[in-house]
Amino acid sequence: MARVKGAMMTRKRRKKIIKLAKGYWGNKKNHFKVANQQVMKSLRYAYVGRKLKKRDFRRLWISRINAACKLNDINYSRFMNGLKKAGIELNRKMLSEIAISDAAAFTALVEKAKAAL
Repeated sequence: MARVKGAMMTRKRRKKIIKLAKGYWGNKKNHFKVANQQVMKSLRYAYVGRKLKKRDFRRLWISRINAACKLNDINYSRFMNGLKKAGIELNRKMLSEIAISDAAAFTALVEKAKAAL
């Protein structure tokens, strides 16, 4: 049986890592050992970042809804409680979009929430 050398697959694996490390600073972009460490760390950051993104957006939406609620003389928690009691099921993303783009519609939602309390 013929002897198989691993040069082609090794080169392919290393090129893949070097390609992922493109744009990194210093030796991190062209030395395989350093690039491999940095790519592994970067992929870990990216994984965590995808989870944090959801948390950050929810905080942003709540801040926007709270600001719009204060303009209508109600606090955030009472507003959300009133919507729930009124049977209005809108998520926070849509509520923040309504608060930004259509103030009259948001005021109508606040009135329904106040009536339900």
